[in-house]
Amino acid sequence: MKRLLYISTTRTPLDDTTLESILTASRRNNARVGVTGMLVAGGRRFLQALEGEESAVDTVYARIARDERHHAIVLLSQDRIETRSFEAWSMGYRRAGPTTVSNDLHATVSQLTASITDANLRAYFTSFAQLHTAA
Repeated sequence: MKRLLYISTTRTPLDDTTLESILTASRRNNARVGVTGMLVAGGRRFLQALEGEESAVDTVYARIARDERHHAIVLLSQDRIETRSFEAWSMGYRRAGPTTVSNDLHATVSQLTASITDANLRAYFTSFAQLHTAA
């Protein structure tokens, strides 16, 4: 299996309705091809992990890279993995700002990623969340 981690920026701010639409389609499409992962949004920035069979992860990432709503996509890492960190999530999601329950993205993401054994992966998410909570 493969895990891929990337960061991107939206060309324009996305409202909650648009984000929900993207998430609904992503969850459906990811479940169909066996891809799991987590997405954290901070303002116009996204940090996303995708994991699954290599060809499925590559196909999903290629589709994201072609999406004109994104630019400045940076591939942070891609690794072979034995087990998934987000096995139960076709796409877990958290957003910074007033839509989070605790209004503290860092605390929420820290709690969600606490069981991740890969310290680097956990650090990417918690650092991103801390940065965007402070913003």
